[in-house]
Amino acid sequence: MSGGLAPELEAALQAVSRTQQLLVALDFDGTLAPIVERAEHARALPASAAAVRELAALPRTYTAFISGRALDSLRVVAAPGDETLLIGSHGAEVFTGPDSPALTLTEDQALALRQATTVVENVVATHAGTRLEAKPAGVVLHTRTAEDDIALAATETARKQLSAIAGVHLKDGKRVLESSVISSDKGQGIELLRGVTGATAVVFAGDDVTDEDAIKALGPQDLGIRIGQGVSEAAHRVDSPEDFTRVLETLAALRRTAVGPAMQY
Repeated sequence: MSGGLAPELEAALQAVSRTQQLLVALDFDGTLAPIVERAEHARALPASAAAVRELAALPRTYTAFISGRALDSLRVVAAPGDETLLIGSHGAEVFTGPDSPALTLTEDQALALRQATTVVENVVATHAGTRLEAKPAGVVLHTRTAEDDIALAATETARKQLSAIAGVHLKDGKRVLESSVISSDKGQGIELLRGVTGATAVVFAGDDVTDEDAIKALGPQDLGIRIGQGVSEAAHRVDSPEDFTRVLETLAALRRTAVGPAMQY
């Protein structure tokens, strides 16, 4: 093993590091950053952030963050370099360069968003410890700081009322209920980034239910990693963001060697 990695994972990293065009696309919360009670307090582990920057600087290597966060929130907590591509709001928002179009809603979508926001506002007002997060195309109910019974009641109340609004799509996460007026997921984000970068292989890592959409979009040439517990179709797993730091550092070292003068195609 290298750096405490399982032999199977190290071998997979070695294989994917040799691909011609590599895309390293990563979830943020719970993957690069430990989970915290207040989402605005999350920050990437310094060594993981450094490894992402190193990968982004290598030839024929692309980095991206694929997050449920809105792009503005993701930029604040992740502080991505200019070269890092961004997918926000589970695929509803995309930044692939300065010419990326801004997100716009139809009149029907804007109405549905207003209705969904009112629902979540009312739920938060009557369930202590819950919070609302507004996004350009959706609204999120956070229950991480609520008592378990209150969190369950709030989630079920919101789910019932949000499900009755035409055009609203729901996603469950870790102590969150996401609603969006745009149907999108992280798997679609992977495919978009694969096309933009011309990647011949993708490395994706995530820790939550919504990350499974991205993992399911991976092919046999790609590498999926689950962070922490939970059912997953990822071929590999590590226990924590701290363990994932070693994965990123190993991948950066392997890729640096692979794209050196000795690499042949």
